[in-house]
Amino acid sequence: MNYFSSSFKLGILGGGQLGKMMLYDTRKFDIHTCVIDPSPEAPSRLACDEFTIGDLMDYQTVVDFGKKVDVLTFEIENVNVDALETLEKEGVKVFPSSKTLRTIHNKATQKLFYRDNDIPTAEFSRFAYTSEIDEAIDNGGLSYPFVWKSARFGYDGTGVKVVRSLSDLRDLPNVECIAEKLIPFKNELAVIVARNEKGDVKTYPVVEMEFHPEANQVEYVICPARIPDAIAKKAEAVALKVASTFKHVGLLAVEMFQTENDEILVNEVAPRPHNSGHYSIEASYTSQFEQQIRCVLGLPLGNTESKVAGVMVNLVGAEGHTGNVVYKNIENILAMDGVTPHIYGKKQTRPFRKMGHVTIVNEDITVAREIAEHVKQSIEVISE
Repeated sequence: MNYFSSSFKLGILGGGQLGKMMLYDTRKFDIHTCVIDPSPEAPSRLACDEFTIGDLMDYQTVVDFGKKVDVLTFEIENVNVDALETLEKEGVKVFPSSKTLRTIHNKATQKLFYRDNDIPTAEFSRFAYTSEIDEAIDNGGLSYPFVWKSARFGYDGTGVKVVRSLSDLRDLPNVECIAEKLIPFKNELAVIVARNEKGDVKTYPVVEMEFHPEANQVEYVICPARIPDAIAKKAEAVALKVASTFKHVGLLAVEMFQTENDEILVNEVAPRPHNSGHYSIEASYTSQFEQQIRCVLGLPLGNTESKVAGVMVNLVGAEGHTGNVVYKNIENILAMDGVTPHIYGKKQTRPFRKMGHVTIVNEDITVAREIAEHVKQSIEVISE
């Protein structure tokens, strides 16, 4: 099929920043794109060829949109999976598949998938409702500390809480959830696997993630991870097994823990471009966003090696600020060598909302990390 400067249409469910960055590359290749998002102010609206306002969780809306395109992908998991299944039966190519998304959609089914397929992960218990946890603790079936995770709709630090006592369970929503053993770990790592329909596969280098202690959001992504080669190879092997077992098509970001004993345990996965791969726009031969397009269209996979060391800093809304966004001191970081800000196009800021990111590239990863710290301290995302 001719994808370039043709009548071919690539559909993208979701018009957020991930879609916007993917559209940089569809523009480069002159691939016609159709995007649907519930917000008329979605960041992707200006970069696509056709923009539709619509509810991604509404069955008929997604089906109607999908019938207009040749290949359908997504940049956010919260979409109507039944609609994707219907489209597949009607001949629309959907990547990743509805089957994969249905498993990943729910953290409980995702964890069961790992257990059933001998993929290393933390021990867990599944509950239909949070209120059932009290009884499990009373009966000795569950002990503190553990990590409570909502089975559905957790995102960017929401839907997750470390529980060390009964009081920590208060005010949690009474929803389907899992209670996961709290793992002492040295590092939080991630590997992005690129896989196409033929089973061709490549991995990006293992990255190290540093989290904001309060918001439970990634603050820094460091590539390459500052870990021994043997640990990196172990993490890569686990990620490849996960992608192969899912028979995944597209990008799969596999988040993992490196335990105190150097075990690698899968935390969770994201079936799309991911925050841990944003550094690749400046630092890699092929960005994760171009790679996603290559995967879902069955094009040759690009080179995943890094040209240079990279660190990504997330730009999130400052505490105490809600309203029209201002990027304070952004001119200071624009004056730094090897520093590139990406602004997502969200007009309204609020505490901890992802508003952009900054990539720092340098031949020396230690120097890049030091500059990243300076960037973090220099720029503020505030309101007017």
